[in-house]
Amino acid sequence: MRYYIADLHFFHENLNENMDKRGFSSVEEMNEYMIKKWNGRVRKNDDVVVLGDFSIGKGEETNEVLKRLNGQKYLITGNHDRFMDDRKFDQKLFRWMKPYEELKDNKRKVILSHYPIFCYNGQYRLDKEGNPKTYMLFGHVHGTYDDVLVGKFIDITRNTNVILPRENTERSIPCMMINCFCMFSDYVPLTLDEWIEVDKRRRNLS
Repeated sequence: MRYYIADLHFFHENLNENMDKRGFSSVEEMNEYMIKKWNGRVRKNDDVVVLGDFSIGKGEETNEVLKRLNGQKYLITGNHDRFMDDRKFDQKLFRWMKPYEELKDNKRKVILSHYPIFCYNGQYRLDKEGNPKTYMLFGHVHGTYDDVLVGKFIDITRNTNVILPRENTERSIPCMMINCFCMFSDYVPLTLDEWIEVDKRRRNLS
């Protein structure tokens, strides 16, 4: 099974009172809660793609968290992942670390970036049943006003019709951009299908 999640921010105590207002009494409580939630879902042979900002901790303490988390871990690098520059960080704890990747997930393409990409590769594509074939998964914007702006862009794009010469038809653009912010899933890594449902509920589309 493959899961996705973004912006866990291990060791980022300031997020308990500012921006996210996570509400934990300490960074230790936050870290332990996120580890519990992760391990309650993820098993040894599962894959988890972290869409950036995994930890603002030092190399050694980030190593210890990664060793406690189940599954095979992959990192799309974020702007707060400074532990990567620490010589004591064990890079082998992630199977790979990249700023961008495109993967297949149950016959669908998944575009992976820490930052939202408005014009992503494959955004117009539909399968034979008319379902989107490509999904853009991102993080970075948390639940801030930037997330609201991204949502406005998505709404505008989905309500814009374009003429596609290859299909010889006019239709709207799927624009399947999904913010995988950890607080939207109560810090649980989710599958692509689960994130699609979370996104529908967030946008009142279900």
